[in-house]
Amino acid sequence: MKLNMKTITFSFEKLEVWAAARELIVVVYKLVRMFPPEERYGLGDQLRRSVVSVASNIAEGSGRGSIKEKIHFIEISYGSLLEAYCQLQIALDLGYIRPEDLITIESKFESISKKLTGLRASFRKQLTV
Repeated sequence: MKLNMKTITFSFEKLEVWAAARELIVVVYKLVRMFPPEERYGLGDQLRRSVVSVASNIAEGSGRGSIKEKIHFIEISYGSLLEAYCQLQIALDLGYIRPEDLITIESKFESISKKLTGLRASFRKQLTV
């Protein structure tokens, strides 16, 4: 049972890219559960940290005062997204996940990538105005 006790909403919670990043976290955490026990704290832990960093940096950047800082955190988020994708490819190479697992999740990475790129472009336009 899910209780809704939320009384405030922060600006990042309205961003589609942040919601998509949260969904990606859930999928990746489920995939990491398929890893062999000895890798859950190696590659698995690094993968969980990088995918959580995507959503976390979107949130942190939204709280920054300057547009340049917001862009910086979006870029960090993008880098974490690529890091997580690379780590999933390594997990595939090592046989920890199946090819269909990666194929299924690739569209989420592509969508988030495009959304982050669009958000960064939107902020950059604000710099030139």
